[in-house]
Amino acid sequence: MLGAANLGSQSIRGAPPQTSLSKGFDVKAAVLNQIPGELEITEVGIDKPGPREVLINTSAAGLCHSDLHFMEGLYPYMTPAVLGHESAGVVEAVGSDVTYVQPGDHVITCLSVFCGHCSYCTEGRPSLCSGKDLECNRGPNEAPRLTIDGAPAWQFLNLSSFAEQMLVHEHAIVKIREDMPLDRASLIGCGVMTGVGAVFRTARVEAGETVAVFGAGGIGLAAIQAARIAGAGRIIAVDMLDTKLEVARQMGATDTVNAADTDAVLSIHEMTSGGVHKSFEAVGLKQTTEQSFQSLRNGGTATVIGMIPIGTNIEIHGVDFLMEKKIQGSNMGSNQFRTDMPRLVDMYLDGRLMLDEMVSARISLDEINQGFEAMKSGSVTRSVITFD
Repeated sequence: MLGAANLGSQSIRGAPPQTSLSKGFDVKAAVLNQIPGELEITEVGIDKPGPREVLINTSAAGLCHSDLHFMEGLYPYMTPAVLGHESAGVVEAVGSDVTYVQPGDHVITCLSVFCGHCSYCTEGRPSLCSGKDLECNRGPNEAPRLTIDGAPAWQFLNLSSFAEQMLVHEHAIVKIREDMPLDRASLIGCGVMTGVGAVFRTARVEAGETVAVFGAGGIGLAAIQAARIAGAGRIIAVDMLDTKLEVARQMGATDTVNAADTDAVLSIHEMTSGGVHKSFEAVGLKQTTEQSFQSLRNGGTATVIGMIPIGTNIEIHGVDFLMEKKIQGSNMGSNQFRTDMPRLVDMYLDGRLMLDEMVSARISLDEINQGFEAMKSGSVTRSVITFD
């Protein structure tokens, strides 16, 4: 999951570079040609790596609700664009100045590309990097990374992982151990990092605290797991589907509330005798955001993870601030992904982080639109595209 700050330079800097094109490779990819619209499978040209770029053979790419937001027009973007941003793969080639990875290395991608020297990066907040637009993209006088029929195409969030290969800046990847299954690793690239990071880094849940998570999709389930790992005393999952609430219990929820047939806020206050210490909104709706704030005890903090549609205003009672209640956002889990993601890999391999249970379906690239239909129906936790 991502925020408006992560739309990157391509949402504000006009058209892709229009200079002469250098010959690279042709790969199959899922392209968004119109908004709203489905993805079309077509051949896309991918350039050779520049000095600080890495060419990756995509092994797996998760279908994230953020992709759907752009397909449906809830967030603006340009077309044609190769979508996808939650992925893992194997390095195929590197640019002349790259020393961090070499061909054969296993990597996870992350849309929190960082420049390394802006004020946010030097203060330890690389997920808010303000320098990546200029530092980590190709300039207007350079050939584009992606082309369709010889014309420039948009790279989605500096990644474009719904393709057989990706060409990215070296600061968009993290190297991981080779015994980590790459289809599970792909989930860490966005959804898991976003949910876990919101608990560990943004809200800093402490042992014994009470927690409520609104939304038991992929990000919500990651937040529930992080709360369990952090030692939260009570973890309340809120959703409108009993099937998702059952999975939430498997992940660590101690209690569940079906908001389709009960007042979630009232139920949480009754369960906790006054509200929770920390709440997390993982849906991206006005109603659930307001409910997450209303579910707090005095002194509690609500963290909004979901992508609320542009133009939506949130209403909360001003008097609640006198009770030291707080509300805050979380951008990709406030991650420091080169530190955090290898730790999440370790947590999976030692049994603390459950990822197998989050993969509902493995599909081919050709089945991507069916995968998004399943997402909209609520019948899956996560669908993962696997590339042979």
